[in-house]
Amino acid sequence: MPGPRVTPVHGDEDLPGKVDVVVIGGGIIGTSTALELTEKGLRVALCEKGGIGQEQSSRNWGWVRISRRDPREIPLMAEALRIWPGLKERTGRELGYKQSGILFACRSDKQMAQYESWSDHLKPYQLDSRMVSGAEFDSVMPGCNEPVKGGLFTAADGRAEPQLAAPAIAEAARDKGAVILIECAVRGVETSGGAISGVVTERGPIACDAVVLAGGAWSRLFSGNLGIEFPQLKVMNTVVRTEPIEGGPEAAYWTSDFSFRKRKDGGYTLASGSVNVVDIVPDSFRLALKYLPALQHQWRDLRLRFGPRFAQEASYARKWRNDETTPFEYTRVLDPKPHAKVVRNTLEAAAKAFPIFANARPRQSWAGYIDVTPDAVPVISAVDSLPGFFMASGFSGHGFGIGPAAGRLMSEIVTGRQTCVDPHHFRFSRFSDGTRLKPDDGF
Repeated sequence: MPGPRVTPVHGDEDLPGKVDVVVIGGGIIGTSTALELTEKGLRVALCEKGGIGQEQSSRNWGWVRISRRDPREIPLMAEALRIWPGLKERTGRELGYKQSGILFACRSDKQMAQYESWSDHLKPYQLDSRMVSGAEFDSVMPGCNEPVKGGLFTAADGRAEPQLAAPAIAEAARDKGAVILIECAVRGVETSGGAISGVVTERGPIACDAVVLAGGAWSRLFSGNLGIEFPQLKVMNTVVRTEPIEGGPEAAYWTSDFSFRKRKDGGYTLASGSVNVVDIVPDSFRLALKYLPALQHQWRDLRLRFGPRFAQEASYARKWRNDETTPFEYTRVLDPKPHAKVVRNTLEAAAKAFPIFANARPRQSWAGYIDVTPDAVPVISAVDSLPGFFMASGFSGHGFGIGPAAGRLMSEIVTGRQTCVDPHHFRFSRFSDGTRLKPDDGF
């Protein structure tokens, strides 16, 4: 069965002649940006080549977490934790959000010490995040048979439903004046005096003063056609969901072997806690040096493979005119095949550690492509070489939970307002200003 079932969003029929901002990409980053911009009084058109939220924004784990993040993302994620509880009322729609906590389990004293060291990053935010063990661990995570020492439990963390969130936010943006255009790929931009003056879509032109690229795994290809070098690769993550289970844990759980979180329907979303598949593609060689520190950092968690994806990406045009059909029109939705062995190993590991999963019936599995930068930190920034062009991409598997705050920050940068957090770590220029690019575990 292809992909998860996403709440359908019907696109508007009429292409606007002129707006203030065109947002490219209908995932949670693009829809959140569109909502924030419309609430600031701007005219917005959101253009999506396929359907709203049909790629990684609906295929992720559904975690809304500040725990175990790269320290550079923590201030923005703290802002997201303030936004999520009010999104249901703000959008008028169900997103499945619940503050249920997340527990990162530790199997050794060394890991306990590392996680305790990481928790120091949250002290300025006065969030409920603490190390638990013994009876307290059992109360947070009942039914666990794993031989663990304890874990980092952050009660402020939560969960939401990826299949509901981006569509709900998109519809709310439309309620407030945004135009939502689906199956409407943006082919390129138009400029006047060296600055953005519009976009050309497959359905025609839209004049605008600014463009926000929130294209997820497609952002490198789009920006490359504009002469903008954005280092970005993809990794594939596989997810499985179960039938409803009675009496399972409310908090989400992570170990290197498996992770889970309860779903709104009473089932669970499970995935490997660490394994991601990396398809070798032409960009793997073009960007090898930039990604070497990240590869050294996480090589144990990556499964490199050479297969048909190489030929598929090699066939993509890297340059095209605005009157030519683009790769975005040939591939409306990235829908990779889930990795059967990962599904099997994940379910077996979960059943061994939590007997409640022994009889769990898997209902569906899917995979998605995560867009990853060399330092595993997103870009939320203006691109100085093209005035009026902005980018919100490269969220490296951390985008769902942080999405509403990323949209707020992007809207503030676009409109020149005071930002909710310091955007320095998310600047596009870090890829060319000599900054050392590497992930940071925070301990």
